Amino acid sequence: MYDIIVIGAGPAGLTAAIYARRANKSVLILEKSSFGGQMTFSPRIENYPGFVSVSGTELADALVEQALSQGAEVELEEVSSVKLNPDGTKTVSTDCGEHTARAVIIATGAKHRLLGVKGETDFIGNGISFCAVCDGAFHAGKNIAVIGGGNSALQEAILLADLCKSVTVIQNLDSFTGESRLVEQLNAKPNVKALFGTTVSEFYGENGELTGLVAKKTSDGSESRLDFEGVFVAIGLAPDTELAEGVAERDRYGYIVSDEKCLTATDGIFVAGDCRTKGVRQIATAIADGATSALAAISYLDK
Repeated sequence: MYDIIVIGAGPAGLTAAIYARRANKSVLILEKSSFGGQMTFSPRIENYPGFVSVSGTELADALVEQALSQGAEVELEEVSSVKLNPDGTKTVSTDCGEHTARAVIIATGAKHRLLGVKGETDFIGNGISFCAVCDGAFHAGKNIAVIGGGNSALQEAILLADLCKSVTVIQNLDSFTGESRLVEQLNAKPNVKALFGTTVSEFYGENGELTGLVAKKTSDGSESRLDFEGVFVAIGLAPDTELAEGVAERDRYGYIVSDEKCLTATDGIFVAGDCRTKGVRQIATAIADGATSALAAISYLDK
Protein backbone atom coordinates (compact mmCIF):
# COMPACT_ATOMS: atom_id res chain seq x y z
CA MET A 1 0.00 0.00 0.00
CA TYR A 2 1.41 3.36 -1.08
CA ASP A 3 0.35 6.77 0.13
CA ILE A 4 0.33 8.15 -3.42
CA ILE A 5 0.55 6.61 -6.86
CA VAL A 6 1.53 9.05 -9.60
CA ILE A 7 0.51 7.97 -13.09
CA GLY A 8 2.84 9.53 -15.64
CA ALA A 9 6.48 10.61 -15.47
CA GLY A 10 6.40 13.89 -17.33
CA PRO A 11 7.30 17.18 -15.60
CA ALA A 12 3.96 17.26 -13.73
CA GLY A 13 4.18 13.70 -12.43
CA LEU A 14 7.85 13.89 -11.46
CA THR A 15 7.33 17.18 -9.63
CA ALA A 16 4.35 15.72 -7.79
CA ALA A 17 6.51 12.79 -6.67
CA ILE A 18 9.26 15.10 -5.44
CA TYR A 19 6.84 17.18 -3.37
CA ALA A 20 5.10 14.10 -1.97
CA ARG A 21 8.38 12.52 -0.89
CA ARG A 22 9.45 15.78 0.74
CA ALA A 23 6.34 15.35 2.89
CA ASN A 24 7.48 11.81 3.73
CA LYS A 25 4.70 10.10 1.77
CA SER A 26 5.44 6.80 0.07
CA VAL A 27 5.24 7.27 -3.69
CA LEU A 28 5.10 4.99 -6.70
CA ILE A 29 5.48 6.50 -10.18
CA LEU A 30 4.01 4.46 -13.03
CA GLU A 31 5.15 5.31 -16.55
CA LYS A 32 4.29 3.31 -19.66
CA SER A 33 7.07 4.40 -22.02
CA SER A 34 9.72 7.04 -21.34
CA PHE A 35 10.45 9.71 -18.76
CA GLY A 36 9.93 13.39 -19.48
CA GLY A 37 6.82 13.40 -21.64
CA GLN A 38 6.53 15.79 -24.57
CA MET A 39 9.50 17.92 -23.54
CA THR A 40 11.91 15.17 -24.59
CA PHE A 41 11.06 16.08 -28.21
CA SER A 42 12.61 19.54 -27.70
CA PRO A 43 16.35 19.63 -28.38
CA ARG A 44 16.57 23.13 -26.93
CA ILE A 45 14.42 24.73 -24.22
CA GLU A 46 15.07 28.39 -23.49
CA ASN A 47 11.91 29.44 -21.65
CA TYR A 48 12.24 27.31 -18.52
CA PRO A 49 13.37 29.39 -15.52
CA GLY A 50 16.89 28.78 -14.28
CA PHE A 51 18.32 27.55 -17.58
CA VAL A 52 19.58 29.75 -20.39
CA SER A 53 19.30 26.68 -22.60
CA VAL A 54 18.68 23.01 -21.81
CA SER A 55 17.53 20.04 -23.84
CA GLY A 56 14.28 18.35 -22.93
CA THR A 57 16.12 15.11 -22.29
CA GLU A 58 18.56 16.78 -19.90
CA LEU A 59 15.73 18.39 -17.97
CA ALA A 60 13.84 15.10 -17.81
CA ASP A 61 16.92 13.26 -16.57
CA ALA A 62 17.43 15.85 -13.83
CA LEU A 63 13.82 15.53 -12.66
CA VAL A 64 13.99 11.74 -12.62
CA GLU A 65 17.26 11.80 -10.67
CA GLN A 66 15.76 14.19 -8.14
CA ALA A 67 12.61 12.09 -7.67
CA LEU A 68 14.65 8.92 -7.19
CA SER A 69 17.05 10.62 -4.79
CA GLN A 70 14.05 11.63 -2.69
CA GLY A 71 13.01 7.99 -2.46
CA ALA A 72 10.24 7.68 -5.02
CA GLU A 73 9.79 4.25 -6.58
CA VAL A 74 9.41 3.92 -10.34
CA GLU A 75 7.94 1.15 -12.46
CA LEU A 76 7.66 0.99 -16.24
CA GLU A 77 4.09 -0.28 -16.49
CA GLU A 78 1.11 0.79 -18.57
CA VAL A 79 -1.95 1.69 -16.50
CA SER A 80 -5.28 0.41 -17.80
CA SER A 81 -7.67 1.57 -15.08
CA VAL A 82 -8.15 3.06 -11.64
CA LYS A 83 -10.76 1.58 -9.27
CA LEU A 84 -12.26 3.04 -6.12
CA ASN A 85 -12.40 0.60 -3.21
CA PRO A 86 -15.05 0.56 -0.44
CA ASP A 87 -12.46 1.47 2.19
CA GLY A 88 -11.46 4.64 0.29
CA THR A 89 -8.25 3.24 -1.16
CA LYS A 90 -7.61 3.08 -4.92
CA THR A 91 -6.45 0.13 -7.00
CA VAL A 92 -4.40 0.92 -10.09
CA SER A 93 -4.34 -1.88 -12.65
CA THR A 94 -1.43 -2.19 -15.09
CA ASP A 95 -0.15 -4.63 -17.67
CA CYS A 96 1.99 -6.13 -14.90
CA GLY A 97 -0.53 -6.39 -12.08
CA GLU A 98 -2.17 -4.17 -9.49
CA HIS A 99 -1.00 -1.50 -7.04
CA THR A 100 -2.95 0.06 -4.17
CA ALA A 101 -2.72 3.58 -2.76
CA ARG A 102 -4.63 5.98 -0.58
CA ALA A 103 -4.47 8.70 -3.24
CA VAL A 104 -3.77 8.86 -6.97
CA ILE A 105 -2.40 11.73 -9.07
CA ILE A 106 -3.14 11.38 -12.78
CA ALA A 107 -0.45 13.14 -14.81
CA THR A 108 -0.63 11.27 -18.10
CA GLY A 109 -0.28 14.32 -20.32
CA ALA A 110 -1.50 14.89 -23.84
CA LYS A 111 0.06 13.98 -27.16
CA HIS A 112 0.23 16.18 -30.22
CA ARG A 113 -1.75 14.65 -33.04
CA LEU A 114 0.45 13.58 -35.94
CA LEU A 115 -0.23 13.55 -39.66
CA GLY A 116 1.10 10.02 -39.97
CA VAL A 117 3.03 10.62 -43.17
CA LYS A 118 6.46 9.58 -44.38
CA GLY A 119 9.38 11.33 -42.68
CA GLU A 120 7.30 12.97 -39.95
CA THR A 121 8.73 11.15 -36.95
CA ASP A 122 12.25 11.46 -38.39
CA PHE A 123 12.21 15.26 -38.14
CA ILE A 124 10.35 15.87 -34.87
CA GLY A 125 12.70 18.13 -32.94
CA ASN A 126 14.82 18.62 -36.06
CA GLY A 127 12.60 20.96 -38.01
CA ILE A 128 9.13 19.80 -37.04
CA SER A 129 7.71 21.49 -33.95
CA PHE A 130 4.34 21.70 -32.22
CA CYS A 131 4.51 24.82 -30.06
CA ALA A 132 5.22 28.33 -31.36
CA VAL A 133 5.53 29.71 -27.83
CA CYS A 134 8.23 27.11 -27.10
CA ASP A 135 10.13 26.98 -30.39
CA GLY A 136 9.10 30.03 -32.40
CA ALA A 137 12.18 32.04 -31.50
CA PHE A 138 14.41 29.37 -33.05
CA HIS A 139 12.78 30.10 -36.42
CA ALA A 140 13.11 33.89 -36.39
CA GLY A 141 13.71 35.25 -39.88
CA LYS A 142 13.00 31.89 -41.55
CA ASN A 143 10.42 30.59 -44.00
CA ILE A 144 8.14 28.20 -42.15
CA ALA A 145 4.86 26.33 -42.62
CA VAL A 146 1.96 25.71 -40.26
CA ILE A 147 -0.18 22.62 -40.83
CA GLY A 148 -3.81 22.98 -39.79
CA GLY A 149 -6.73 25.37 -40.05
CA GLY A 150 -8.41 25.42 -36.64
CA ASN A 151 -7.95 27.83 -33.74
CA SER A 152 -4.66 26.26 -32.64
CA ALA A 153 -3.11 26.54 -36.09
CA LEU A 154 -4.32 30.13 -36.56
CA GLN A 155 -2.95 31.19 -33.18
CA GLU A 156 0.39 29.55 -33.96
CA ALA A 157 0.56 31.24 -37.37
CA ILE A 158 -0.28 34.68 -35.94
CA LEU A 159 2.47 34.41 -33.37
CA LEU A 160 4.99 33.08 -35.88
CA ALA A 161 4.17 35.82 -38.40
CA ASP A 162 5.72 38.35 -36.03
CA LEU A 163 8.95 36.33 -35.86
CA CYS A 164 9.43 34.64 -39.21
CA LYS A 165 10.21 35.88 -42.69
CA SER A 166 7.17 34.09 -44.11
CA VAL A 167 4.44 31.77 -42.88
CA THR A 168 2.54 29.39 -45.15
CA VAL A 169 -0.58 27.85 -43.60
CA ILE A 170 -1.51 24.51 -45.17
CA GLN A 171 -5.15 23.50 -44.68
CA ASN A 172 -6.75 20.35 -46.08
CA LEU A 173 -10.18 22.01 -46.37
CA ASP A 174 -11.23 24.90 -48.62
CA SER A 175 -11.38 27.37 -45.74
CA PHE A 176 -10.20 27.84 -42.18
CA THR A 177 -12.29 26.26 -39.43
CA GLY A 178 -11.06 28.58 -36.68
CA GLU A 179 -12.81 31.62 -35.26
CA SER A 180 -13.48 34.48 -37.66
CA ARG A 181 -11.64 36.87 -35.33
CA LEU A 182 -8.47 34.82 -35.68
CA VAL A 183 -8.91 34.54 -39.44
CA GLU A 184 -9.12 38.34 -39.67
CA GLN A 185 -5.97 38.75 -37.60
CA LEU A 186 -4.12 36.25 -39.75
CA ASN A 187 -5.27 37.83 -43.02
CA ALA A 188 -3.92 41.16 -41.79
CA LYS A 189 -0.39 39.74 -41.67
CA PRO A 190 1.44 40.65 -44.92
CA ASN A 191 3.92 37.76 -44.71
CA VAL A 192 1.28 35.01 -44.41
CA LYS A 193 -0.28 33.00 -47.21
CA ALA A 194 -2.62 30.03 -47.17
CA LEU A 195 -2.75 26.87 -49.26
CA PHE A 196 -6.29 25.50 -49.08
CA GLY A 197 -7.41 22.07 -50.23
CA THR A 198 -3.87 20.81 -49.59
CA THR A 199 -2.45 17.98 -47.53
CA VAL A 200 1.10 16.92 -46.71
CA SER A 201 2.17 13.53 -48.01
CA GLU A 202 5.83 13.54 -46.99
CA PHE A 203 8.56 15.46 -45.17
CA TYR A 204 12.15 15.47 -46.45
CA GLY A 205 15.50 16.84 -45.37
CA GLU A 206 19.26 16.63 -45.42
CA ASN A 207 21.74 15.48 -42.77
CA GLY A 208 18.92 14.81 -40.32
CA GLU A 209 17.41 18.30 -40.63
CA LEU A 210 14.08 19.13 -42.27
CA THR A 211 14.29 21.09 -45.50
CA GLY A 212 10.76 20.81 -46.88
CA LEU A 213 7.60 18.86 -47.55
CA VAL A 214 5.55 17.38 -50.34
CA ALA A 215 2.18 19.13 -50.71
CA LYS A 216 -0.72 17.31 -52.34
CA LYS A 217 -3.81 18.98 -53.79
CA THR A 218 -7.00 17.26 -52.67
CA SER A 219 -8.79 18.20 -55.91
CA ASP A 220 -6.59 16.35 -58.39
CA GLY A 221 -3.90 14.60 -56.34
CA SER A 222 -1.08 16.59 -57.89
CA GLU A 223 2.04 16.97 -55.74
CA SER A 224 4.74 19.60 -55.40
CA ARG A 225 7.87 19.93 -53.29
CA LEU A 226 7.93 23.03 -51.07
CA ASP A 227 11.08 24.06 -49.23
CA PHE A 228 10.72 25.27 -45.62
CA GLU A 229 13.18 25.83 -42.80
CA GLY A 230 10.67 24.69 -40.21
CA VAL A 231 7.17 23.24 -39.90
CA PHE A 232 4.67 23.53 -37.06
CA VAL A 233 2.04 20.79 -36.94
CA ALA A 234 -1.08 22.18 -35.26
CA ILE A 235 -3.90 19.68 -35.72
CA GLY A 236 -4.80 19.31 -32.07
CA LEU A 237 -3.94 17.40 -28.94
CA ALA A 238 -5.10 14.02 -27.72
CA PRO A 239 -5.18 13.65 -23.91
CA ASP A 240 -4.22 10.26 -22.56
CA THR A 241 -7.09 9.89 -20.07
CA GLU A 242 -8.99 6.70 -20.91
CA LEU A 243 -7.73 5.17 -17.67
CA ALA A 244 -9.71 7.79 -15.73
CA GLU A 245 -13.04 6.40 -16.91
CA GLY A 246 -15.33 6.03 -13.92
CA VAL A 247 -13.15 7.91 -11.43
CA ALA A 248 -12.85 11.42 -12.90
CA GLU A 249 -15.08 13.58 -15.07
CA ARG A 250 -13.78 14.34 -18.56
CA ASP A 251 -14.89 17.05 -20.97
CA ARG A 252 -15.95 16.38 -24.55
CA TYR A 253 -12.35 16.49 -25.70
CA GLY A 254 -11.21 13.93 -23.15
CA TYR A 255 -9.46 16.27 -20.71
CA ILE A 256 -10.02 15.64 -17.00
CA VAL A 257 -12.15 18.41 -15.54
CA SER A 258 -10.26 20.41 -12.91
CA ASP A 259 -9.30 23.95 -11.99
CA GLU A 260 -6.02 25.38 -10.75
CA LYS A 261 -6.40 23.43 -7.50
CA CYS A 262 -5.86 20.17 -9.46
CA LEU A 263 -8.82 18.53 -7.70
CA THR A 264 -11.32 16.20 -9.34
CA ALA A 265 -14.87 15.47 -8.23
CA THR A 266 -13.62 12.23 -6.63
CA ASP A 267 -11.99 12.30 -3.20
CA GLY A 268 -8.40 11.13 -3.37
CA ILE A 269 -8.09 11.48 -7.15
CA PHE A 270 -6.04 14.44 -8.35
CA VAL A 271 -4.88 15.56 -11.78
CA ALA A 272 -1.85 17.50 -13.00
CA GLY A 273 -0.39 18.73 -16.26
CA ASP A 274 -1.56 18.67 -19.84
CA CYS A 275 -4.25 16.02 -19.32
CA ARG A 276 -6.46 18.41 -17.34
CA THR A 277 -8.68 21.25 -18.54
CA LYS A 278 -6.50 24.36 -18.69
CA GLY A 279 -5.67 27.29 -20.92
CA VAL A 280 -1.87 27.09 -21.03
CA ARG A 281 0.16 23.94 -21.55
CA GLN A 282 3.85 24.61 -20.93
CA ILE A 283 6.59 22.88 -18.95
CA ALA A 284 6.40 25.62 -16.31
CA THR A 285 2.64 25.18 -15.85
CA ALA A 286 3.02 21.39 -15.69
CA ILE A 287 5.61 21.82 -12.93
CA ALA A 288 3.20 24.11 -11.09
CA ASP A 289 0.42 21.54 -11.42
CA GLY A 290 2.70 18.84 -10.07
CA ALA A 291 3.41 20.86 -6.94
CA THR A 292 -0.23 21.87 -6.50
CA SER A 293 -1.60 18.35 -6.94
CA ALA A 294 0.93 16.87 -4.53
CA LEU A 295 0.17 19.45 -1.86
CA ALA A 296 -3.55 18.77 -2.32
CA ALA A 297 -2.97 15.02 -2.01
CA ILE A 298 -0.83 15.51 1.09
CA SER A 299 -3.57 17.62 2.68
CA TYR A 300 -6.12 14.93 1.83
CA LEU A 301 -4.01 12.20 3.39
CA ASP A 302 -3.27 14.21 6.54
CA LYS A 303 -6.93 14.90 7.33
